[in-house]
Amino acid sequence: MQAYRNAYKTPIGTTPYRLVYGKGCHLPMELAHRALWAIKSVNLDYKEAGELKKLKLNELEEIRDEAYECASNYKDKLKRVHDAKIRKQTFEIGQKVWLYNSRLKLFPRKLKSKWMGPYVITRVGKFGDVEIEDVQSRTKRVVNGHRLKPYLEG
Repeated sequence: MQAYRNAYKTPIGTTPYRLVYGKGCHLPMELAHRALWAIKSVNLDYKEAGELKKLKLNELEEIRDEAYECASNYKDKLKRVHDAKIRKQTFEIGQKVWLYNSRLKLFPRKLKSKWMGPYVITRVGKFGDVEIEDVQSRTKRVVNGHRLKPYLEG
């Protein structure tokens, strides 16, 4: 758990420990060498300690705002990369397609194909909805266009 808190996280641009406490984590072996530093911080007067605490709280807010900005930029960059990889598929009426069987995700079988078909497209909607017709049984149904892939006849 300690390793997770001290590891640098790219999405937030800092470590989780620094995000919570506003400073880097001092491991136990590092503290032995900083005994003089600890004594100096204990011998402060209260007024100066209060001002220092306010300053530290303001710094902590700035660190959190910076982490929020880093996370937002990271998410935007990941979305651009993801969207660049998506291929827009266009279907035409009369085209043969395969239909993805999402039920096999729940009850997987080793050698069973996840694609059913072939189906023939009878209507293409504006919002990605596609009406398909089964070749054998002549039943029609409307499905999401993301569940289809072109049927290549050989």
